[in-house]
Order: sequence, then structure tokens, then C-alpha cells
Amino acid sequence: MYLGSLALLLLGLFAAAVIYVTAEDDSSGVIGYEVVNGVAYPVAPADSKAYQRDLERFGGKANVLAVEFTRWFESLWQGRRLAFSVGFLGIIASLALYLFAKYLEPE
Repeated sequence: MYLGSLALLLLGLFAAAVIYVTAEDDSSGVIGYEVVNGVAYPVAPADSKAYQRDLERFGGKANVLAVEFTRWFESLWQGRRLAFSVGFLGIIASLALYLFAKYLEPE
């Protein structure tokens, strides 16, 4: 089980590295760009003040927070952030398997 834990760790980190190298940061859903000090920043529809105001009007502050949390959580599974998510989950799964094997070991 210790070897399985090591294999899981190496596989997770390898998969994360491959995803990181091959993934592109997705810029879909951009409605325009805002230029500040010569640097262009993408503007998504959900970042507009009118959208934020409508969210708060219909659902209150809790709705605004829930939508922001949902957008953040969805962003973890796209582009290069997916590589960090896969690497983190690989480390956690490997650690869980290692601790499980340690627990099963006779004293």
C-alpha cells in the first residue's frame, strides 16, 4: 500500500504537470477589455456593476456571495487552475492512502 501511495502521488503530480503545460487560460465570455495604465484587462459580463446590482436586488447580499463562490469554484476546473486542483487532489489522495496503510500496520 505504501508503493501504491507513492505511485498515486507520482501519477497525480505527473498529470498536473501535463495539464499545466498543455492548458491554455480560457478567455471565453469576455465582452471587452478595460485598459488601465497601458495594460488591457478582460471584462466578463458578470463583472459589470449592472449585473452585480441586479443580483443584489433580486437575492440580496447572500445571492451575490453565492454567485461569487460558484464562479470561483467553477474556475478551479478550467485551464491552468485545473492543474493545481489535480495536483492538490493527488497529494491528498496519496496522503490518505499512506495514512490508511499506516493505520492497518500491526503494532
